[in-house]
Amino acid sequence: MEATEVRLKKGEAIDRALRRLKKKLDKEGTLKELRNRRHYEKPSEKKRRSQRHGGKR
Repeated sequence: MEATEVRLKKGEAIDRALRRLKKKLDKEGTLKELRNRRHYEKPSEKKRRSQRHGGKR
């Protein structure tokens, strides 16, 4: 997995760069994947959760 990177532009505020980083992570699905991998989930549980939420999303 490649590290997500956001470079500060000249004179850019840090909070704006953090906002860009968060948007980038959301778009890549990194945060969602991290939350899902916090605990081990059996394949049958994954399948059940997937079916409950309407298949692949």
